[in-house]
Amino acid sequence: MRSVTILGSTGSIGRNTVDLLQRNPGAFRVEALTANRNPGLLAEQARALGARFAAIGEPEHYPALKDALGVTGIEAACGAQSLIEAASRPADWVMAGIVGAAGLAQTLAAIRRGVIVAFANKEVLVCAGSLVMDEVARHGATLLPVDSEHNAIWQCFDRDRAEAIDRIILTASGGPFRQRSLEEMRRVTPAEAIAHPNWRMGAKISVDSATMMNKGLELIEAHHLFQLPAERVDIVVHAQSIVHGAVVYRDGSVLAQLGSPDMRTPIAYALAWPDRISAPTKRLDLAAIGKLTFEPPDETRFPALRVAREALARGGGAPTVLNAANETAVHAFLEGRIGFLEIVETVEATLAATPADRLQSLTDVYEYDRAAREAATRLTRRNASARATGLAVDLR
Repeated sequence: MRSVTILGSTGSIGRNTVDLLQRNPGAFRVEALTANRNPGLLAEQARALGARFAAIGEPEHYPALKDALGVTGIEAACGAQSLIEAASRPADWVMAGIVGAAGLAQTLAAIRRGVIVAFANKEVLVCAGSLVMDEVARHGATLLPVDSEHNAIWQCFDRDRAEAIDRIILTASGGPFRQRSLEEMRRVTPAEAIAHPNWRMGAKISVDSATMMNKGLELIEAHHLFQLPAERVDIVVHAQSIVHGAVVYRDGSVLAQLGSPDMRTPIAYALAWPDRISAPTKRLDLAAIGKLTFEPPDETRFPALRVAREALARGGGAPTVLNAANETAVHAFLEGRIGFLEIVETVEATLAATPADRLQSLTDVYEYDRAAREAATRLTRRNASARATGLAVDLR
């Protein structure tokens, strides 16, 4: 029986993981669950799965969690340190499902135990990729990608004969604004941006998909996971979201993974790896689908791809700055303080204004992250003020 911990169990990835655990009774034992807030759902999940430990990040929610767990015997804790404690507890398999750079400390704690870490937090590899991969190698951990694209490539990637691989292909749905003009995108609302046509995801990831920054972050993630230079990572727009990724071999063979757009497929693969378990996903009917289409991404309307490639090429802490600025700008957009197109403009301006030449330690990561968030916050506030007065802002 594999023991399991879920970091971020109340989020989209966490809820899908819980669903699969409940559908496979007797196959898994749950060690720990965590959430930043939402003590009611966390307690409900802990009770249903018989978890041994439940931790809530925000201390003000601890009384509610404690009350909801009652006399179940499930240990409850709160605060940032409790989340790291959860990641450090004895589990064979850990789902790193916390969105953003906030999940770095917990993910590293799990990696340092040398266990299987199912990796749904691309931002950790974006902001500290080389450092994280060094820790994976040092402690003998296994990092299993859960992002649908990287999971698809993992399934097709011959790790024993990596020299035979020419390149990999990440597919992108293009998001909800694939065919909109720049002028139309300028008027996009948060409600429109989080309404993804194919996937059901959290707000932040949905906005990243709409700007295509998600694919830029995945490019950086793929560079670290598969140890390939950026020029050997292709991105194509595939609106149907059926082909999730492909590996191109030196002999011209292309191996691709197909499936319905449902995160339970890659989670199930990671949960049972190297075996497989049943997942309640819709089975493909290729005859009904009829055709699959592909097109190159439009980097004029979606400059996030260019900005991400430039950050990776710049190296050092530039990807750390990219991620922090993007998280800050997306938050400002969701609160209605800046416009949709101003998200990537803010990221690019923050990169230009924030020196980040080296990345030698986690101290560097935290310092660049802090500096980038401060710079991006200043830009979004200035932009929000200008919008309120009807003035245009030059973010350069």
